[in-house]
Amino acid sequence: MHSEFLVPRNKEGLGKHKRGSKMKTRSFHSFLLAIAIVFAISLSAHAQGAPATYKTKCAGCHGADGKGATGPGKALGVHDFASDEVTKMSDADLITVVTTGKNKMPGYGKSLKDSEIKDLVGYVRELGKQK
Repeated sequence: MHSEFLVPRNKEGLGKHKRGSKMKTRSFHSFLLAIAIVFAISLSAHAQGAPATYKTKCAGCHGADGKGATGPGKALGVHDFASDEVTKMSDADLITVVTTGKNKMPGYGKSLKDSEIKDLVGYVRELGKQK
């Protein structure tokens, strides 16, 4: 017989072998829970990143609401994100504008990661849906 089946039993009828399996299962579930928590926190932080980036890089001209009704925005003639000029642009076009700049707007391709620019475009789209 195999030694793993000859494990003495305790009061609850569980031998060391089964208890070890329960510990491994519990450890595995704890590990999965920890991964899920880290992933959820990461997504939350990532989602908060776009509004914070927008506030520091874009709101000065485009305004907190994306309407472009700021002093610099009016002077530069920036578009309201809800305007046809912006809503008809593809995400790829907006990514290019944010990355390389346009007219007086600086490009952020060297200071922001591609994922940050993509998230920023998503945030601009959200602002454009607000009337």
